[in-house]
Amino acid sequence: MKPRATFRKTPSDFIVDEIPAFDASGEGEHLFLRIRKTNLTTNDALGRICRALGVDERSAGYAGMKDKRAVTTQTISVPFSLARSPEEALALALDGIVIERAVRHRHKLKPGHLKGNRFTVVLRDLPVEEMPGIIEQLESAGRQGVPNAFGPQRFGRDGNNPERALAWLGGHTAGPKDRRERRLLFSALQSELFNRVLERRFSDGTWDRPLAGDLLRKSDSGGIFLCADETADQARALCGEVSPTGPIFGAKMRWPEGKPAMIEREILAAATGEGDPFSRHPNLGEGTRRPFVLRVVEMTVEKIMADENALRVRFVLPKGGYATTLLGFVVCLHEENGHP
Repeated sequence: MKPRATFRKTPSDFIVDEIPAFDASGEGEHLFLRIRKTNLTTNDALGRICRALGVDERSAGYAGMKDKRAVTTQTISVPFSLARSPEEALALALDGIVIERAVRHRHKLKPGHLKGNRFTVVLRDLPVEEMPGIIEQLESAGRQGVPNAFGPQRFGRDGNNPERALAWLGGHTAGPKDRRERRLLFSALQSELFNRVLERRFSDGTWDRPLAGDLLRKSDSGGIFLCADETADQARALCGEVSPTGPIFGAKMRWPEGKPAMIEREILAAATGEGDPFSRHPNLGEGTRRPFVLRVVEMTVEKIMADENALRVRFVLPKGGYATTLLGFVVCLHEENGHP
């Protein structure tokens, strides 16, 4: 059994800094705001800023959603007339929000426009006698990676968004009227099915070992190619050059071949029946491939001198990677608000 750790006892125990994919150009009718928020969701912070500036929230954007119970730094964008000065945004005084930078750009920020996230996390109430083993396992995870599962926050507060999506897509209930909610449910189901495929491959011992027919992702460029030589590609996977990928089902998702394809089709059919609901809703998600291996960089683990039961863990994850997935591979995370 994994040791238990108290997680996010305070917002400052979970610090996230978003790594942008590009810099704002300095011109255009959108304003890129680098914000630091505390104990707020991204949507809450975005809404407060848009209302304070008197701009349309529907035309605002962000690269990634960030946790509520945390101190997070990220970039958002808001529509902003050329007649207005960016100093207006910098002068805002909003509870829980600090606007650090305001630079113009020609286009709104869209989901996925980030390189990754840098985390600083404090784990508390760890058993002292197990501390050496916990440190060793965390450092090993930093070197080798862990299964790249979607975290529980992907599935809604009650964890039932995938079931809601299946009921809607199967015609048993009416779908949400709000397009954002429809996309959220659709994405939750995609994530749930990816996790099921990953669980199967993990139980088979092939989550980090390419099989013939796998679609492999290059770690440096992100390119996808078919595994035709298991021996050669397994050697590349061992040194972190490539990773097998799993399905984010959608109308245009590229399918693997051989045994990997059989596993994915079997899991899809078991969840949805013989039909493929994803191909009927291409506007909600075209589909893609996601690496089975979550690669970690810049991992450091240190004891906190003032608390012998605590560790401070620093690391960087690529976009789409969850800190809870990495940490939860080693310890059982417990939040004091009652969520395991």
